Amino acid sequence: MTQGELPDKKFSGTENGKNILIVVLIILVILSGWRLFNDHREKSKKNEEILILTEDNSELNIRLDSMTFQLDLRIQEIERLGGNVDSLIQIKEQLVRERQLEINRTAAEIATLNAQIDTYSGLLKQKDGDILRLREQNQQLFSENRELKSSKAEVEEEVVKLNSRTDELEQKVTLASQLKAENIRVAAVNSRGREREDEFRNRQLSKLKVSFFIAENNVAPEGIRDVYVQVLTPNEQVIFDIAKGSGTFELDGKEVFYTAKQDFIFTNSQQQLTYYYEKGSDYAKGLYTVKVFSGGAEIGRSSFEVK
Repeated sequence: MTQGELPDKKFSGTENGKNILIVVLIILVILSGWRLFNDHREKSKKNEEILILTEDNSELNIRLDSMTFQLDLRIQEIERLGGNVDSLIQIKEQLVRERQLEINRTAAEIATLNAQIDTYSGLLKQKDGDILRLREQNQQLFSENRELKSSKAEVEEEVVKLNSRTDELEQKVTLASQLKAENIRVAAVNSRGREREDEFRNRQLSKLKVSFFIAENNVAPEGIRDVYVQVLTPNEQVIFDIAKGSGTFELDGKEVFYTAKQDFIFTNSQQQLTYYYEKGSDYAKGLYTVKVFSGGAEIGRSSFEVK
């Protein structure tokens, strides 16, 4: 090795060091740029999700206002015709409270409220039919009253006496002939069809099963009977969904919701009735009450707990 070669090697090592430094800097710049790009993309995605939720909330508020207005129209008309509006007022008050909440709802909350509004749309159609029937009844009563003007006072007095005697007799017959639900059994049915009683968990509650026997009653006449089942949440609210067969019936002069309904021919033979209800969402934890009604009276009750 000659002395003239030493400077060339030193120069070559310096160049290599600079090249490595440049490569490292380039890699750091690329990594920094990639990170900035990802951060920007994530931020844009979040901003887009927030914008979509804001729009969905606005559309939901419009639907809440529209449904409240439609309910108010039905309430006014049914009241004018002398019908019962308890259930409609209850729903309207619930929607008004929801509308007054200044919150940014989650996508799940928006979906739940939209599903409720869809259910109420079906109830409005049902009430429109009630309005038509009330109008016909009012028109018929008006015509009959006009024809009976000449002997109105005398006829009304006789009717009052007859109704009084009839009511007394009907009350006695009703009490004696009232059906009774015995051995009420509440079970959770999972997706495989297996049943569990007593305490349930939501994963076991694909469907709720309620079954019971109709006790023998020699006074009760045979024939078609309607039997309603109410499932009440821990805060005493009836679980119902018009799309799944729920509806309303009259109890003590008020309109109340039922969860499920069956009609059957009573033959005084200890018949068994079974109801299935698929809620479609989780049950809140707590103690639930199951009530059975027929003939305008409660004929049995039970309970179950969701852990």
